Amino acid sequence: MPSHTEVPQSMRAWQVTQLGEPQDALTQQSLPAPVPTDAEVLIRVAAVAANFPDVLLARGEYQVKPELPFIPGVECSGTVAAVGAGVTAFQIGDRVVAGKIGVLAEYAAVDAASVHPIPDSFDFVAASGLNIAYQTAWFALHRRAELKAGEWLLVHAAAGGVGAATVQLGVAAGARVIGVVGSAEKAEVARAAGAEHVILRGGDIASEVKRITEGHGADVVFDPVGGAAFTASTRAVAFEGRIVVIGFASGEIPQLTVSHALVKNYAVLGLYWGLYQERMPHLVDAAHDELIRLFDEGKIAPVVDHVVAFDDAPAAITKLATGTTVGRVVIQVTE
Repeated sequence: MPSHTEVPQSMRAWQVTQLGEPQDALTQQSLPAPVPTDAEVLIRVAAVAANFPDVLLARGEYQVKPELPFIPGVECSGTVAAVGAGVTAFQIGDRVVAGKIGVLAEYAAVDAASVHPIPDSFDFVAASGLNIAYQTAWFALHRRAELKAGEWLLVHAAAGGVGAATVQLGVAAGARVIGVVGSAEKAEVARAAGAEHVILRGGDIASEVKRITEGHGADVVFDPVGGAAFTASTRAVAFEGRIVVIGFASGEIPQLTVSHALVKNYAVLGLYWGLYQERMPHLVDAAHDELIRLFDEGKIAPVVDHVVAFDDAPAAITKLATGTTVGRVVIQVTE
């Protein structure tokens, strides 16, 4: 039997009961609190960081399609409430972050391999977005693109949760960062995260990058947007540059003209971070340790747009879909 503190028999949870926009798709339910298996940790969820995958899950457009009804939410922070019989790495009361589909609830049972400790100095609201945003940025820059100090890094959606994390990690790695954003307000967020130059979306991004870099171009491009952003990236990327494709927030999956990559000698790299958690968890553990070190040194600081109550989760995720938020939108679940 798992070791545990007092866990209520029921809990509040949000479920996707029909596919559509989050405001319409989500219904709050009272469900039995989960019981962890031998390999799981039960987390009393403190905060859930809303992510664009939550929007896609509600619409039925994510690469993973759980059967209805299901609990969304892909990353959270909280305290360990119970541990399975085979879990030795965690104890009740440990402060942790975790990533899996199904955490938008007061309790979540998560495989122990997907749970990571956080220091007391890291508050739950800020820490809730550490897994998806910072891990994605870390693997994109260091595992896939092999970013080097002194290189030019172009970050699309640089004021978003993942974008701001990428800017911060790029600066920490010694890169010179150019951010692309959608408004003057977002430009200030990107600059505060460390972007040396900021370009407003809608203009000639490639020409601006070439001007800023004195004709060199971007050595590494971080693209979670797709569509026109990707097309601009292929024009802005430097000789032997690397474009890392993270997702398609624009809703448009671009087509790559392979001959263009050939004549310009650049690489297009895909990144789906969840596969590392599944296939190479030791790399995720190492990245987490490095992220905590950078946090302790003050080199990264999660950007939070606003915090909402648990009852307002559908509205928060819906707003995330509009692209008007900066940094993270965090849902406070428990105190």
